[in-house]
Amino acid sequence: MALLFAPKSGQELRGDIADVSRKGLEKGKEKAAIVGEKAGDYYEVTREKAAELYQTAQGKAGEIAGRAKGAVSSGSNPLSEALEAGKQAYQEEKNRTDAGSLTEISSTTEVSEDKVKRLATKTKNNI
Repeated sequence: MALLFAPKSGQELRGDIADVSRKGLEKGKEKAAIVGEKAGDYYEVTREKAAELYQTAQGKAGEIAGRAKGAVSSGSNPLSEALEAGKQAYQEEKNRTDAGSLTEISSTTEVSEDKVKRLATKTKNNI
């Protein structure tokens, strides 16, 4: 803006504007070259990191696939196994609790030994 308001002839003014424009264009080219160079560096670093992550992910995927194949080939289902273990624990606890109840009943009341045995047998058959 200062060039436009300076007291100069038209030819001098146009020359000054051309010089400033040329300098600005040269600086812009320099900055563009620097930015392009840095972008190339960033691209290379990013490409290397992406390749590393890809290799890691591929390894993990292979490991998981191997585990899944092993589980399928063994014929075991973790959910089924967990359910069976839960059922077994329930039955054991129920048997222990029922046996304890029968002992309490026989010791606190006058129940014949024959009735206790029949009740125990009936309880086991219901399980």
